[in-house]
Amino acid sequence: MALPSRLCRFEIELADVDRHVYETLSWRVPQHPSEDTPRLVTRVLARALLLEEGLDFGGGLSTADEPAMWKRSPHGRVELWVDIGSPSAERLHKASKAATKVIVVSHKAEPLLAQQWSGKRIHKAEDIEVVTLDPAGIAALADDIERHASWVVSRTEGQVHVATGSIDVALEWVTRPLTQLLA
Repeated sequence: MALPSRLCRFEIELADVDRHVYETLSWRVPQHPSEDTPRLVTRVLARALLLEEGLDFGGGLSTADEPAMWKRSPHGRVELWVDIGSPSAERLHKASKAATKVIVVSHKAEPLLAQQWSGKRIHKAEDIEVVTLDPAGIAALADDIERHASWVVSRTEGQVHVATGSIDVALEWVTRPLTQLLA
């Protein structure tokens, strides 16, 4: 018998000065039994900081053909594919063929990502955006997480601050092309 997903509730006050987005978000987010907590934290932060109309959580780990998040056009075309962590080169290759735009948001160290993707064929690698978040900051948030999390998330000039009530974490949100990461 398969283990059930753990359901976490996130209440987020978002102030994204860089994108002029100010929202109060309330999400119930399932955590797949094989998903570690740092990946869950990264997924929720990515959804908040990439917030736009039509962006939804995908099947992710439980559905191999779906990303962690995506946005589809009214005609079913995948406009945005967002993967979390360190997806395989094969998965990125497939995603960049299926979607107009691909973004990877990772809490893994850049050298690990570069090693994993180096020398592999990835369709339109120059168009894939990679955001890396400080693994230590994500780990601190993961250690602090509860089934009902209340966060205040702000971003100004690429600096992200997450306040949970018990800790404050500063993260840098830097986006660069995958090819630059491999250079």
